[in-house]
Amino acid sequence: MGAGPAHRLYRQGRSPVHVLPPHTKLTAVLCFVVVVVSTPREAIWAFAAYALLLASVAYAARVPPAFWLKRLLIEVPFVAFALLLPFVAEGGRTDVLGLSLSVDGLWGAWNVLAKATLGVAASVLLAATTELRDLLLGLRRLRLPPLLVQIASFMIRYGDVVTDEMRRMRVARESRGFRARGPRHWGVLAKSAGALFIRSYERGERVHLAMVSRGYTGTMPVIHEVTASRAQWTYALTLPLTALAVCLLGWTLT
Repeated sequence: MGAGPAHRLYRQGRSPVHVLPPHTKLTAVLCFVVVVVSTPREAIWAFAAYALLLASVAYAARVPPAFWLKRLLIEVPFVAFALLLPFVAEGGRTDVLGLSLSVDGLWGAWNVLAKATLGVAASVLLAATTELRDLLLGLRRLRLPPLLVQIASFMIRYGDVVTDEMRRMRVARESRGFRARGPRHWGVLAKSAGALFIRSYERGERVHLAMVSRGYTGTMPVIHEVTASRAQWTYALTLPLTALAVCLLGWTLT
């Protein structure tokens, strides 16, 4: 697999988190996100505890804070949506720094921001400690429909192929003195996009014919099966089980 944009999320390492089987980490992250979403929004201290749990996982995985926080920028659209809620939501109003804001909107913004941030942070840690190929093996191990796993696999691989093809076409245009500086150059870019689509479609057809000629019948061969011991499952599920205890305590105290 190439070093496309998705592959750059992975950070090479041999930490205790890196060596865990991928399906155990997928299960742990999914359960953790479900627990976070189930936590009452009024239990602010519980979300702080979740953040500390993720920070401890990042420390165990030897993922630097700068690497982790930089990739959280993908959450910016959720932040923008959350910041709008206090202004557009209905219900009781309160004054904050001279602005009249909705109380329900403030709680809603906090709810979206806290839970989305924790979910994205957990996903970033999963991607940083698990290679894409291993993630696909983990999904297959968790009995995700094989067709969906194959679609995801081809999507990842063709993402790298198309990105590399776009780079070559850009280099070819610039080597001929082309620089996109305004709307009058949009026609050239549109033709390049059309050519890219045709090349990708033709390459997909060639790959499919090559697979069929080699005996492809709708299922991909498994080179090696991933397994997990009881100790590995216990280690992986420490995060969601601890988060579950925090969640239950949060419901009790709220």
